[in-house]
Amino acid sequence: MPAAQLIRSFAGADRFLAELGSSSMRPGYVLIGDEAFLYQRCRNGVLEKLAPADQREFCLYDLDLADTTIFDILDRAQTPSLMAPFQVFFIRSLRVLYGRGVKKEEFAALDAYFRRPNPQALLLFVADHLSLPTDLRKMDFQDKERYERIRETLGDFCGLVELARVDAGDAIRWLTEAAPARGVSITPDAARELVDALGADMMLIASDFEKLCLYTQGKQLITLAGERAAASPEITLGDVETMVLAAKQRSLYELTDAISRRDRAQAVVLLHGLLNASDGGEDSAIGHLYMLARTFRQMLIVLEKNVRDSRALWSVLWQGFRMPPFAAEDLIRQARRYKSRTELTRALRLIARADLDLRSSPPDKRLVLERLVLALAADSQSAARSRTFSQTGQFIIDL
Repeated sequence: MPAAQLIRSFAGADRFLAELGSSSMRPGYVLIGDEAFLYQRCRNGVLEKLAPADQREFCLYDLDLADTTIFDILDRAQTPSLMAPFQVFFIRSLRVLYGRGVKKEEFAALDAYFRRPNPQALLLFVADHLSLPTDLRKMDFQDKERYERIRETLGDFCGLVELARVDAGDAIRWLTEAAPARGVSITPDAARELVDALGADMMLIASDFEKLCLYTQGKQLITLAGERAAASPEITLGDVETMVLAAKQRSLYELTDAISRRDRAQAVVLLHGLLNASDGGEDSAIGHLYMLARTFRQMLIVLEKNVRDSRALWSVLWQGFRMPPFAAEDLIRQARRYKSRTELTRALRLIARADLDLRSSPPDKRLVLERLVLALAADSQSAARSRTFSQTGQFIIDL
């Protein structure tokens, strides 16, 4: 998309793509950063310009330094292909070159290759073990040190392509400009909500944007069945809230925030909002209960591990058990409102009891969730009184 070339966060990737196949193209580049969307953008551009589909089997190599030595890779790059006029090498796990031990021989081999590179080969080193923030001045000290080591070594031979996190404003602009190419439009509120809900993670944004395009186009076909469409379908804020899980989760974290503040009235209002916004209404109660249990388990880990910032949070929560990026600070703040592990385990017991009630086909699922939220948001003294009353009632029943 030509217009996207003007987006500031894409500038480094677009400059690299503009150099491909031109006289200014370097024999090697280092793609620095873990922004997967920009990496895929660069890779697609390389394949389109230098590795035609009918020759790809003979000219494209995906190699890993954890499995293949740099000596073998350079030997392959130096050897012309008999089946293709140009060869492209994507080389992952660059961190291996900067691991323990002195790699004098490896860097000497790189120096020798780039002094007389094969003009019919392009080496692309993937340094996705670094994370570059939108503002490079705020780069983590360890990543800054790694970046400098790459610049002082491979930077002498290769072009450096920075794949930094995309600015939220640039992500919104990309959505606005990408929509017409897909035959849809998107409202400013919908674009902003999609970016905010996904923490400006461009790979997730692009994926959910595709789903939203299909959803709105399908919705229009149903609405206008037998009629001629007067305008292109429009992605609205309601569509984002319906289709994007993270947008729904935003409301859930608002609910847990009210619960942790012991604001029972606000918690009930937010619960009703969640239920009314759900496609399944009351039938989505189990799903909301699951997300509540998941969030309180995450808070329990945060409290036990004494997590104080989002960077430490990713190290204690394993893959598949993490929250959306926008919720990290909220979760830490909410967890720290609980004084002990006992309070959070009590909350999990209440959720487990509500789960049993919901699976017992109650006459009103909404009432089960209301009672749960009121119990979760009760202060310590109210909870203690409630527990005493419950124990007394059970004693009377036993008698």
